[in-house]
This record gives sequence, C-alpha cells and structure tokens, in this order.
Amino acid sequence: IMDLLVSEYQNRQRIKEVENSFGPSAPQLFTPGRFLKGEGPLMKQGRKKWEQKMFFLFNDILVYSSIIMNNRWHKNPKIIPLKDIMLDDMEDFDDVKHQWLICTPRKSFHVSASSDEEKKAWMQHIEACQQTLLQEPVLQTKTTYAKSWIPDRAAQKCMRCLATFTAINWRHHCRKCGFVVCNACSKGRALIEHIDPNKPLRICKACNKTEDDQTFRLRGDSSGLWDEAPSDEDHVSPSCGGNVANIIHMIFRENLKSWMCGRVEQNRAGEGEEGHLSANT
Repeated sequence: IMDLLVSEYQNRQRIKEVENSFGPSAPQLFTPGRFLKGEGPLMKQGRKKWEQKMFFLFNDILVYSSIIMNNRWHKNPKIIPLKDIMLDDMEDFDDVKHQWLICTPRKSFHVSASSDEEKKAWMQHIEACQQTLLQEPVLQTKTTYAKSWIPDRAAQKCMRCLATFTAINWRHHCRKCGFVVCNACSKGRALIEHIDPNKPLRICKACNKTEDDQTFRLRGDSSGLWDEAPSDEDHVSPSCGGNVANIIHMIFRENLKSWMCGRVEQNRAGEGEEGHLSANT
C-alpha cells in the first residue's frame, strides 16, 4: 500500500510539472485515476516539414506539443483520447525510418522515432493502455478516422486537374480525401462530422460530387443508399491513410524521396538530442 501511495504522489507531482511547463494557459491534465505512463520527443510530419514535438502518454489520453527553451517549456498542447486513436505501422523510406501513422477522427499524422526499439515501445505502450480502456464497461461506437494529408512538397501538380502549382496557383488540401489540389478544384465545402460538425470544410471536386450524389439519394429514393458499393474515392480502408498512403507510395515516391532525404536527421541534429520514451512509474 505504501508503494502505491508513493507512486500516486509522484505521479501527481510529475503531472503538475507537465502542466506548469505550458505556462499560464496550461490545460488541466490531472484527474483522479489518470497516470502518466511515459514521455519523450518524436518527429511529427507537418504540412511542410518534419518537426520535433514532445509527446506525453497517459493511461487515457495522448498529449503532444511544440517544444521551446531546450525542452523545458512547451506550447500549443493537443489532447487526444486514446479511445479515438488507431495506429498504423509504416514502411521506412531512405532516410525517414521508424515511422508510424497516428489516426484520429479530427486529424491523422505520421510520427518518427529515433530507433526501431523506441518506435515499438511507443506503439506497445499506447496499445497496452488502449486494451486496459477496452476492459472498462463503456459503450463502444464505430470511429471514423481523418485521412492523412499528402505533404505539399510531394505534389507539384493538382491531383485532380493536373494543373502545375505556381506562386499564384496555390496548394490546398481536401479535408475528406487528403489530396493536394488547386483552388479551382476545391471550391466545395461540406460538413465532415468527425472533423468539425459545425464548420463547412474545403473538399475537392471529386469528394464534392460524392456529397451531391448522397444528397440527391437522400432527397429522392434512398432505398439503395446503404446497399450501393462505395467507389474508390469513397472507400474508407482500415488504415486512416487509405488511398492517400497508396498515392504517396505509388505515384509520388520519387518526390517524397527527394523531399524527405535528410530532413528528419537534419531536424533532430538542430533541435536537440535524439528522442526516447521515458517510462514513468
């Protein structure tokens, strides 16, 4: 009993330290029954480049944030319930190794560890926490995951009309399929419930056509709405990457190689020591 009490005290103190590292706008992370299981820096793929982020794994949530002042302070925390996360192992590229995909309803993104051992440790710890949560008597619902965005530099042309991107023909992302498209091909807007149920989001013309078809069926004869086989554009695969991951691998592989070459190692060298998952007991 004494060991448990000491552990709970140390856990509460460590969570308080994490809260304080976010400054005055810190989120309240401590709640009864919440334990900090591990923490450490990982590389996260953004829209334009890889960046080092600090990740905190609790028994029920995953928190990641930007790092400032030599890993002592953090900002812009993002909190994701573990019940909403799906992990998808990814293959290595030439100089982007030990990566996997974190899928959530609102956003899906790639992360990269400094070694295969660290990658496995993160994935195993997250899945172990999820298994514990699944044992609790809660109502399980089907989760829809956001598609991961294809990085800007992986597409030199619009993935719908093939128009070349220029200083005036900007890149945009379809929030439904994750494709990189031009403004002319992404004028549509639609509510995507699992991302933002209140704000219409940018979608490409192919996804907009799907929305129009669904609206037409709902207004007319909807008897075949659920029986109709989904098209390749509509299909949601077990991976939140779906068609996007295949496009990256098959069509834009050469672009990705030149873009990714050296990026992760360069960022790690410039932003601090190699990341590792530090277990908290």
